[in-house]
Amino acid sequence: MDCSLYLYGIFPQPGPQDLKVQGLDQEPVLTHAVDSFVFLYSEAKQEQYLASRRNLLTHEKVLEEAMHQGYKTLLPLQFGLVIKDWSSITEQLITPYHEKLEALFKKLEGKREVSVKILWESNEELQALMQENQQLKSKRDSLEGKQLGMDEVIKIGQLIEKALEERKQSIIKSFKERLDSLAIEVVQNDPMMDSMIYNGAYLIPWESEPQFNQAIETLDEHFQGRLRIRYNDFTAPYHFAQLAD
Repeated sequence: MDCSLYLYGIFPQPGPQDLKVQGLDQEPVLTHAVDSFVFLYSEAKQEQYLASRRNLLTHEKVLEEAMHQGYKTLLPLQFGLVIKDWSSITEQLITPYHEKLEALFKKLEGKREVSVKILWESNEELQALMQENQQLKSKRDSLEGKQLGMDEVIKIGQLIEKALEERKQSIIKSFKERLDSLAIEVVQNDPMMDSMIYNGAYLIPWESEPQFNQAIETLDEHFQGRLRIRYNDFTAPYHFAQLAD
C-alpha cells in the first residue's frame, strides 16, 4: 500500500457501515477489518499530525459521529496514530493483545463514558468560609494592621489553607456520594486549572444517562449556583479502554 493511514478507533465485527463522516485533511472515513476487529481510518496526508485544537476535535468528532450512528461499542485510539500498512497492526496490536481487546469490548458493551468537572471561585469561597467560621475570621482579623513575624504569617496562612481544603473535599464528597453509585467504574483525573476542584470520568450503562443527568441537576440545585459544573454526557470511552500491560 503506497499511502499512509490514520487510525481513529476499533469496533467489533461487523463495525460501522457507510459512515458519512469526514476525517483529518477532509478525507472520507472508511473501515477495514483485521481479524475480528474493524478499524476506523482515513488516508493520511501527513506523516505526523500536530495535536492542534482543530485536529483533536476532528479526531473526536469522527468517533462521536460513529457512535451517534448506532455503533456504540468502541475502543478509541490515541490521537496521531499513523501506519504504513495493516501488517504492522497485526504484529504490534492484534497478535499480542487479541484477548485483552476482546475483554475490553465485552466490558464496554452497552456502556458509555460521561465526565464531570467542578469549578469554584476561590475568592468567593474564602469569603463564605470566613462568614461561616467566625473563630477563624476573628483570628485573621485580629492580626490586621499588626507587624507580623514570618511564623505568624505562615501559621494563619496554613489555617486558612486547611479550612479551604476541607471545604473543597466536602464538595467533592457530596458529588462522589451521589454519582459513584450510579457508575460501573470511576476514574478521577487531575484538575486542569486552578479553579477546577474535581475532574471525574464515569462509565455508566447507556440507558441510565437520564438518571445520571438528573443527579447532576440535583447537585447543582443543592449548591445554589456556587459551582460551575461542566457535564459532558457523551464522549468516546478513553478512560475505560486502556490496555493493561
